Amino acid sequence: MTSNDHATKSAEASPADDPFATFAAWYSEAQKSEPNDANAMSLATVDGAGLPNVRMVLLKDVDDAGAPNRGFVFYTNFEGVKGREVLANPKVALGFHWKSLRRQIRIRGTVTVVADDEADAYFASRARLSRIGAWASQQSRPLESKFALEAQVAKYTAKFGVGEIPRPSYWSGFRVTPLEIEFWSDGAFRLHDRLVFRRSEPGQSWSTTRLYP
Repeated sequence: MTSNDHATKSAEASPADDPFATFAAWYSEAQKSEPNDANAMSLATVDGAGLPNVRMVLLKDVDDAGAPNRGFVFYTNFEGVKGREVLANPKVALGFHWKSLRRQIRIRGTVTVVADDEADAYFASRARLSRIGAWASQQSRPLESKFALEAQVAKYTAKFGVGEIPRPSYWSGFRVTPLEIEFWSDGAFRLHDRLVFRRSEPGQSWSTTRLYP
């Protein structure tokens, strides 16, 4: 399929749509077409000096309609660089790019920590070795050797045996509540479709603007 052919078949975002509904539709299509990790998203933060950081994380939940402060949830070690930067400045940007669909979604918003019971439930759903890894890894801090990490994994494997593995106090989730969501769809001859939803505070109604490509 050429870029021109795809553009004629690619659905544009509509100003009448709830942006969460549009996201859900696009995400559902991406899950069927992307070869790897349709839930991968870039996360941009800033450090104490105002220097930006960006990395890929995995979307783990999107709140249903009617939920207060609906948003996009990911999990991490709060003592790592990413966690510390979000806690210090809880305003971030997210980016989804689905090459198979020639679509992109950009999100900017504010961040809150998920409730303990929500984090506990997600942590319990992870593979056992992933839960042990959350205990073993001192995320973002210097590692003297690969052996040191393997020793930590062995330590916590022995500690928890075959019993339950509790969630570490420093490991939890962040919910990004959007103030701006932009939908981008590839167009013929770079005449792309761009529609942005904006609001000044969570809970307010959205305004929409279509942008030049």
